[in-house]
Amino acid sequence: MANAKIKKEIFANTSFEETRIAILEAGKLAELFWERRNSGNIVGNIYKAAVENVLPGISSAFMNIGLDKNAYIYISDVLGNQKEPIDKLLRKDQEVMVQVTKDAIGTKGMKVTMDVSLPGRYLVLTPFQEFVGVSKNIEDVEERQRLSGIMRKIADTRTLGAKGCIVRTEAEGAAEEEMEREVKYLLRMWDTVQARFDSSRPPALLHKDMDMTMQVARDILSEETTIYMLDNKDDFHNVQEFAAKISPDLKDRIKLYDSKTPIFKAFNIEKEIDELRRIKVPLPNGGSIIIQEAESLCAIDVNTGRFTGSKSQEETVTATNIEAAQEAARQLRLRNIGGIIVIDFIDMKKAANRHKVVSVMEAAVSRDRAKIRILPITRLGLVEMTRERKRESTVSLLTEDCPECHGSGRVLSSESIRIKIQREIHNITMGRPGGNLRVVTHPILAEALRKKQKMMENNVHRSVKLASDPQLTWEDYRIILE
Repeated sequence: MANAKIKKEIFANTSFEETRIAILEAGKLAELFWERRNSGNIVGNIYKAAVENVLPGISSAFMNIGLDKNAYIYISDVLGNQKEPIDKLLRKDQEVMVQVTKDAIGTKGMKVTMDVSLPGRYLVLTPFQEFVGVSKNIEDVEERQRLSGIMRKIADTRTLGAKGCIVRTEAEGAAEEEMEREVKYLLRMWDTVQARFDSSRPPALLHKDMDMTMQVARDILSEETTIYMLDNKDDFHNVQEFAAKISPDLKDRIKLYDSKTPIFKAFNIEKEIDELRRIKVPLPNGGSIIIQEAESLCAIDVNTGRFTGSKSQEETVTATNIEAAQEAARQLRLRNIGGIIVIDFIDMKKAANRHKVVSVMEAAVSRDRAKIRILPITRLGLVEMTRERKRESTVSLLTEDCPECHGSGRVLSSESIRIKIQREIHNITMGRPGGNLRVVTHPILAEALRKKQKMMENNVHRSVKLASDPQLTWEDYRIILE
């Protein structure tokens, strides 16, 4: 399905610590990019690595690229005859060129490939592949033929040599001269990378990809973009200069934001970012979806909520599921959730309605730049899908495990803590009645316990005073005998 032309707005906020870029589609927040100074963005970087160890049992190897964690590589990303075992293709201390394809996520190190590529605006140079192709997202037959003809002409002149090239979606409508110029630019870049590889000792950085603001200009800025507004002068000038070279007609759409009100606050983006931590996302008709990320997969549950519809139950359920499919696709992209995803839609009796929901889901993810695979809906209303994961999710980036709930997302109820306190009092007093004691808890918990104070006193056979300490966590308390 061809993507409909949807107007995009891009807003970039740069501070001392990080750069954040928000993509709005049809006025609605659709995608977020983050780059923090202390961690940096290494996806796309090319390194000269040294093989640390080869593990034939899992067809993988670990490599030292000069970072805190070793990178790992699967046999599918190793150059050579992959029908052979990996220990025949790689050996310890071997020096190889690799490119980071996936950032470190959780306890896993970054993933690398030996099939290095250099992206430009219109083309991707593949130095170790002779294949020349055109992006499948360009669906116009005549345009595909035109672009293929240009690439054949470039290949016939031996400009590429034994290297390959993939024509990107942004090349649609590009002039032959522009594409030729970019091929030469990418080839010069590759010569530099190759020269650094030959002259350096591992581990060494051979090529660093553009910073985030420039990547967005290269990969996303297009005719669909009405404005690209940046609040940092240096970033603004760099992006303008870059646009003047690659797409002069888009230069005027790049603007500098210099108002006192922070850019994300001015365009109501900050509020939407804050809401990404919530697991419950409301739907327009009154239903909702519940998004729960786990280490192994992401589960999304669909609820009708207060929406009852005006027709049959089947039509009400289908309408809710359609809204949920659209919003789930948006949230997956916005939160950058990858890996295995299971969506529990509300049961639909008619197969036609189930297929309709899946079709809506497929259309909704069509603008997502990540690779997505959606399996047919089951009779139980479950949709299984995978989404390419290159970086950690937005929620993982913004949050950490709660020290009180130990990452479970739940804490003991006030009733459970009350019973626990009573049990401890009984152990301390050995069940003997009489005397006074004071229980100090979190302020909110203290208010809840006051409603059961008489019950507590009757159960422990003592006078109980309740006090609060805001320094205490929810489950912490002190019992003081007086």
